[in-house]
Amino acid sequence: MSNFVLPLSQVEKDARNHALLCSIGFLILLPLGSLTARYLRTVTNGWWFGHWLTNFVVAGPVIFAGWALGYKTTNEGFTGGHFNDPHKRIGLTLLILYCIQLLLGMFIHFFRVPFLFVGHRPPQNYFHAIFGLIILALAAYQVHYGLYTEWVFSTGNLHPVPESAKHAWLALIIVRHHDLIKVWSELTVMIFVFHLTGLLVTLCSGLGISTEAVSTRK
Repeated sequence: MSNFVLPLSQVEKDARNHALLCSIGFLILLPLGSLTARYLRTVTNGWWFGHWLTNFVVAGPVIFAGWALGYKTTNEGFTGGHFNDPHKRIGLTLLILYCIQLLLGMFIHFFRVPFLFVGHRPPQNYFHAIFGLIILALAAYQVHYGLYTEWVFSTGNLHPVPESAKHAWLALIIVRHHDLIKVWSELTVMIFVFHLTGLLVTLCSGLGISTEAVSTRK
């Protein structure tokens, strides 16, 4: 019996490398950057450098290279062109969202917007964190779609996706889910405290105005 196995075609190699790079970028490096910000900020004021280094300097080239390989794979294959199926459209969406998130993070860091409730984190910081969680959730779905659907459609499934790759995706989601649930819970508490503080400030201000009005009448 022959043990001959057909080698991967160039399209399959590019698709595999695209999947590896994008999975590493979105499912490992970006969550690592988020957790870097979450935990370093409790011990040092220089946390932003580590956050920026991981999410842009390290993750950026990986994500852009992975996206470029996906674009190249579409050119090489017979899949009907660019952005004509959910995987391709979500891929473009993720790239745009990632770029917006980078710009938003730099804006928040370098441009201090006056904030009504002094002493608390401004609303744009919460938006930045929630926006990041949305990107990570969409990326998890995108990688799953690529492994289970897009690979079959784009390559013909002559070489099926190894089960180890699917298990790796599941392991990453389980680990990340645990960490992100903690972050989401903390965000929920902080947002609640933020609104409660605003309400108390408003009430106190109202009481102060009422007191002054009463004093004036007397």
